[in-house]
Amino acid sequence: MKLSDNSYLKDLNNELPPYVGTYKANFGGNEITLFISLQNHKFFDLKVKKYYQDVLSINYIVKSSSGVVLQDTQNMNLPANQLRFTIYSTKTRPSQNAVIFYYGGTNCGVGWGDIYLKKINSTQLSWQYKPNDIVLDSSKCPPGTDINIYLPETKDLIFTKQ
Repeated sequence: MKLSDNSYLKDLNNELPPYVGTYKANFGGNEITLFISLQNHKFFDLKVKKYYQDVLSINYIVKSSSGVVLQDTQNMNLPANQLRFTIYSTKTRPSQNAVIFYYGGTNCGVGWGDIYLKKINSTQLSWQYKPNDIVLDSSKCPPGTDINIYLPETKDLIFTKQ
C-alpha cells in the first residue's frame, strides 16, 4: 500500500475494539496474560515512511508455574518509537475475524515476527505466533543477555477474556 507521509489509517469500521481486554492462557507450564488496548492515531516512523494508524497494542506478563515473573512488558516504560518488546496490529481480516500483529522481539531482537489473533467468540481468542530467525553474535548481543522467547510459539492456543 502506498502511503503519503503523515497519512492516517483510521479504523473506520470499528474492527479493533472487540479485541480490547485482558486475556489469559496457560502453555508449557507458564501463565500468559495479554493486555490488549486500543491506541488511536499512533505515529509510526519507519524511516521510509511516516504515518498514523489506529492500532491494537499488546503488553504481556509471562509467569512460571511457581508464579515467578519471566517477562513483563506491562510495566515497561518504552520510548515512543521503540519496536523492541512491542506488539502492534498491522492489519485486520474481518472476513476471518482476525487481526495480524508485528512483534518487535525482545533483547537483541530475538523472537521478532508475526502474531495472529482470531476472535472465536466474545470471550475467546485463538493465538498463533510465528517468530522469525535472527543470527546473534557478541557484536549484536552481549554475553549474558536473556535471549529466551517467553511468548508461546504455537498455533491455536486459546486465550480467555478475564
